[in-house]
This record gives sequence, structure tokens and C-alpha cells, in this order.
Amino acid sequence: MSTTTAVVTVLTALTALWVGFSSFSLLRRAPFVVDPLVTYGVPRSWWTPLGIAKGAGALGLLVGLAVPAVGIAAAVCLIAYFLGAVVTVLRARSYQTVAFPVLYLIPVAITLALMA
Repeated sequence: MSTTTAVVTVLTALTALWVGFSSFSLLRRAPFVVDPLVTYGVPRSWWTPLGIAKGAGALGLLVGLAVPAVGIAAAVCLIAYFLGAVVTVLRARSYQTVAFPVLYLIPVAITLALMA
């Protein structure tokens, strides 16, 4: 295994774990995740689909280690997801918390760049 392959694999796995943790936290209705959603005005009926979408993206990143096209598709979808989260936070004028979705967006974008 080359050094590049090892770096991509580790970064992808860590990114998937981080996004997966976020998905799990949303599906479990962890207060540190759902309290801001209430503030941003995200309807409760969206929470489960959003959590599932994040979980599917995390799983897709891991599958992408074996099937690159799946990983690329998952990364593109997660980037769209987190861009939507940034827009949601900005529309809610919660400028002090906009860094949180960006902190998920950046590693996914880097993972995509390394996978492509």
C-alpha cells in the first residue's frame, strides 16, 4: 500500500466516522444537535430523514474505499448537504454557529479531492 493510499484511506475513514457520529447524534436526538435545529427553524419531521442522509453519506464514503464511484457520489451529496446546512444557519442569522457545518464540509471536500 502506498503512502498516498494509506493517507486517503485514513482520512476517508475518519471523515466517515465523524459524519456518522453526527448522524447517530441527530437520530438519537442529542440536545447539542437538535437544540440548534429548533433555533434554525428546521421542522422536526425533517430530522430523521436528515440523520439518515448523513448516515448514508458516511456509509457511502466507506464503500468508496472499495468502489470509488460510490465514494465520490457520497462525498458530492454530503457537500451539498453541508452547504445546505451553512445556508440554513446563515438564513437563521446564527453567525456564531456557522463554523459547525463548515467543520464537516471541509474534511468531506478534502476527501472528495483526494478520491477524484
